[in-house]
Amino acid sequence: MNQFNINKGGTFKITCAIPFIASLLFSVSSYAGTSVLFIGNSFTYGHGSPVRYYRPHTVKDLNLEGQGGVPALFKSFTQQVGLDFDVAIETRGGTGIDWHLANKLSVITQKPWDIVVAHGFSTLDSQKPGDATKLIETSKQLATALVQRNPKADLRLEATFPRADETYGPKGAWYGKTIGDMAKDIRTGYDQAAKSHPAIKGVIPVGEAWVRAMDAGVADKNSLDGVDAGKLNLWTYDNYHASTAGYYLKALVVFGALTLRDPRSLGGNECSGFELGLSVSEVKALQQVAFDQLIVGYSITASPLQNLTTEPAQRCQPGL
Repeated sequence: MNQFNINKGGTFKITCAIPFIASLLFSVSSYAGTSVLFIGNSFTYGHGSPVRYYRPHTVKDLNLEGQGGVPALFKSFTQQVGLDFDVAIETRGGTGIDWHLANKLSVITQKPWDIVVAHGFSTLDSQKPGDATKLIETSKQLATALVQRNPKADLRLEATFPRADETYGPKGAWYGKTIGDMAKDIRTGYDQAAKSHPAIKGVIPVGEAWVRAMDAGVADKNSLDGVDAGKLNLWTYDNYHASTAGYYLKALVVFGALTLRDPRSLGGNECSGFELGLSVSEVKALQQVAFDQLIVGYSITASPLQNLTTEPAQRCQPGL
């Protein structure tokens, strides 16, 4: 069983039964106390899955709704590799960045956040699916507000995952196109928004990771016609929001994008995946997909955790 100890000098040491893993030292000085705020909607708080109320005590819900969501998964991942982030969440279902600016600006700017991860409505614009105009303008406004509180603020936009109902449903805005087409259109909109302000440091490729999982045979491409045997369904019951596996993949991609750590370094026995009911093989498959997507645009050193023992997955340690 891995043991986690933090020494006075801010160095995090992992000790376990595997000699070469036991010798690894991770410096946390560059992340100690780094604040991260997640701004979003149901895609961030995890509607439709146990992720929504997962480990809410580990993050600060600025709206006092007791939700953990994807931010709590991110927090868990970072703790497991010895990184110290102060994580907060500010969400409201069915909204875009415009809603947060109009209704929660004082909440969002209550402190000078180091990093902010934000996304808009899942179709770019709830009234004009595929139109990035509002996203571009509101991303710029959000960046401006964040920089006023912290000139070094780092805003990351998250290109959201595609929706089965919008692609395969006859009333969907992408009906007749592929799930990859929707993901590509969403990414294009976020790329345009990222150019609107210098404080926006990049786009996190969540939607592309979903499509990669499908192309790799890890996940099913169309939940409306049933789920193929042996494949994960990344959507939940409404074919709109994500399942546990879908949010888990999203959290892995965010984790890698913000820390530049190989998601596979968490290992197949990663404790949050276990607590949420994912198997070791499912966890490892999703970690591999996240890594394969991240290395396309990020400088991530391959460092998969090699599980050389037969120790089963266990719950997260109480201190994590």
